[in-house]
Amino acid sequence: MATLDQNIVERIEASIARAKEKPDLGNVNMEKAIELIRDVGAVLLDVRPPAKVSGENAEEADIPDAYYTPYTEFANYLDILPKDKTAPILVACLKGWFANRVMGYLEALGYENVFVLGANIEDLIAAHKAHTK
Repeated sequence: MATLDQNIVERIEASIARAKEKPDLGNVNMEKAIELIRDVGAVLLDVRPPAKVSGENAEEADIPDAYYTPYTEFANYLDILPKDKTAPILVACLKGWFANRVMGYLEALGYENVFVLGANIEDLIAAHKAHTK
């Protein structure tokens, strides 16, 4: 069996250590997600595959610093990620499945402050629209 690249092992260990420091291992509720976006300036990645988007995606809904980066095409969007690896990033989808995968990818890339919305992103979009009316 081939040995894992030591750099990859170190990144995984560092990601796990950072996750342990976050409440709920980086899974956040709606209130915390809104705080991350409005008060902290987190980048929001809506990672729903196109077939799972009904209505607007987060980018179309004009949520500040929101990008639609479908999970199925995520590798095509790496250039939009913040250059600062400590910048907060919130990843969201419908049930967290795709968002948790993307969180792992981002952490493997060295991002340190990645969070997953533990709620439906459609509810976050609706809350944003209600707040901006």
